[in-house]
Parts: sequence; C-alpha cells; structure tokens
Amino acid sequence: MTAASINPILVIGAGPIGLAAALRLASQGHSIRILDARGADAARHDARVLALSHGSRQLLETLGAWPAAAATPIETIHISQRGALGRTAMRHAEYGLPALGYVLPADALVAALSARIEAQDMRIEYDTRVESLAAELDHITLNLRNAAGETYSMRGSLAVSCEGHVDAQRDGMTDKTAAVVSHDYDQHALLLRVTPVRPHGNVARERFTPDGPIALLPLGRDYAVVWTVGPAQLAELKTLSDAALLGRLHAAFSGNMQFADARDRNSYPLVMNLRRTTVGARSVWLGNAAQTLHPVAGQGFNLGLRDVWELAEALRGGVDPGAPEVLARHARSRRADRWGTAGFTDGLVRLFSNDIPLLRHARGAGLLALDILPPLRHFVAKRMMFGARAWP
Repeated sequence: MTAASINPILVIGAGPIGLAAALRLASQGHSIRILDARGADAARHDARVLALSHGSRQLLETLGAWPAAAATPIETIHISQRGALGRTAMRHAEYGLPALGYVLPADALVAALSARIEAQDMRIEYDTRVESLAAELDHITLNLRNAAGETYSMRGSLAVSCEGHVDAQRDGMTDKTAAVVSHDYDQHALLLRVTPVRPHGNVARERFTPDGPIALLPLGRDYAVVWTVGPAQLAELKTLSDAALLGRLHAAFSGNMQFADARDRNSYPLVMNLRRTTVGARSVWLGNAAQTLHPVAGQGFNLGLRDVWELAEALRGGVDPGAPEVLARHARSRRADRWGTAGFTDGLVRLFSNDIPLLRHARGAGLLALDILPPLRHFVAKRMMFGARAWP
C-alpha cells in the first residue's frame, strides 16, 4: 500500500458540485474529507436558481439526491429573437422524456446532497480556508486557516477544487494568458423573479435581443428571469420601479408576455474564463473552478456535474487518485465536452448579441431550419441535455 492510497481525497468547496463530487467518489470506496471556507449557514442558503438538464437529473438520481419536490420541469423550450422572423420550439414528447430539463433553487439541491452526506456519516468542515497547496511525489498538503485564525495543515492524495471561480492569481498561474482563455462580454446578468399573468405551462423561453439573451425559466408558478444587458442599461434598469421594469420586459417579448410583479433583483458581470487544463500536480478543478461560462442556454452547472462523473470514471480502480497518468486521463476525457460547450455558449452570445441586418436574417434562417428540420433540432437538443455523452 502506497502513502497516497491511505491519504484521503480532499474536496474543497461544499456547494452542489463539491458535494456531488464527494458522494460520487465515496461511492467508489475513496476516503473523503470536505472543506468549505464559508460558515454552515452560508453554505446552506445558496440563493441561486439552477437550470438542470435531463442528463443532470439522471446523474443526481444515481447519487440518491434528486430533490423532485423542489424541481419545476421544463416541458418545452421556446427560442425566438426580437424584431425579426425565426423561432423554434423543442418539446419533451419528441424525445420520450418526462421533461427536457428542470429549474430548482440551489439551496434545495444543496439540502438534498447534504442529507446524503450526513446519511453516509461524512462531515463537512466549515470555516476552513485553503491558504496554499504544496504537491509532493506521493501526497499533497493543504495549508489551512480556521475561523479563529489558527493555521494547520492537512495531507491528502488529491485536492479536488470546487470552490469559487477561475482565478489565475489565486491559483499561482504565473502567465494567465497561457493558462486561461478569457473573454469579458461587457454584459451583466440581471436576475429577478416575476409572476406571469397566465400560467407558464412549463415552457422555458430564450429570447435573443441586440443587447443579449433573456431567459424565462419556470420555477413553481413564477419565472426566474436571467436578463442580459450592457452596463449602461443595467444602471438604468436598477432605477426603475417594478411596474416600469415589467413594462420593459413585456416590450422585450413584443407584448406577447405579461407579468404581475417583480422581486428579488440581483446582478453580476458576465465573463468567460476557461482553464486550458483542469489538472495540476495532485490537483483537479471542477465546475466553476474549472470554467465560468455565459449563462445563455444554461450549460454551466450541467457541465460541472459532468466534470464530476468523468473524474470518478478516471479514478475507478486506480490505487493512487493523484497519479499524473490518472489526472492526464481525466483531462483528456473532458476536453471535447468542455471546449465544445464553451464554444457553443460563446458562439451564441457573439452571434445573437447584435443588430447587424445580415446576421439578423441569418439567425432567423437558422431558427427556421431548427423548426422545420427535426434531425437538426434533435442534434442540438440532445447535446444540451447530455453534453458529450450524446456524441456523435
């Protein structure tokens, strides 16, 4: 038995991706320790709303952590663009599935995953911040700081980072340009909850506008709105009353949607940061720690969950989880899915976030083609639901 084989895998971050990774790796017999820089209350009150594909539901059901009661199914995805012809719709019945995807509060998913963690007598060490990592031939050492300011170290076979976002400086990348593919979209996501005047019928809507896409995601009887805007427009929208804001949203959908109220406004800047490789010396990055994507098409969390599954497959049957050949195998297995998904979302933003006449007509033709050519529509839908698992 090697030293690495008796050291636990250290999962950094107790958000949905970190908890899923801990459960999946533990199911394969690995010893796990879970660390989180936040307090327990913060970790269990995640205010985000997640859009999950049908493929992600399958993976979470495998873990016994699918919060069915909190999930609103998406039965139809309606895609259109403002001020031009062209639209398409994808329907769950075409694929023999109960739903194309689901929308649920992140804290409901965290609660379901945490319940499985507790049921397996695993413990989350909150208020534990990673100050630095030092990889050795047969182990990795994490230098930690607790809430009282005390420092100590912990040894593991592999560090699985699922905390925060891609940060070249924090992770010791001396040449950010070489290590990370980055793009600032000069856009922000304005988040809010609205109640439609008419029931949404489990229809999710993606509306492309010259300023950026607007997503309406069914959540209970409401819509969770992800509204992409430029900095100046964001500043203006923040000053509007609820009624005036709903009027703008109504106009963005050409008067076809009506809303009764608006609440829970929030916003954040939109960038793409994609690690060129997700592995290092006895280290691996998953989810947002590996890639931050534009929210268009709702691919980010689903990609992160696939990161978890592929890591577990790479580690299956291995004696040393942190061995270079094991991590290299994982990096290779994720390459097509990560770069393909990043390219898909980035391409959508660049293609649709403008008002160039020629492109506007081309977009309309493309949406029309999706609508009248089922094989093309199915190709897109299946890759949104399953990622690289649907290839070719």
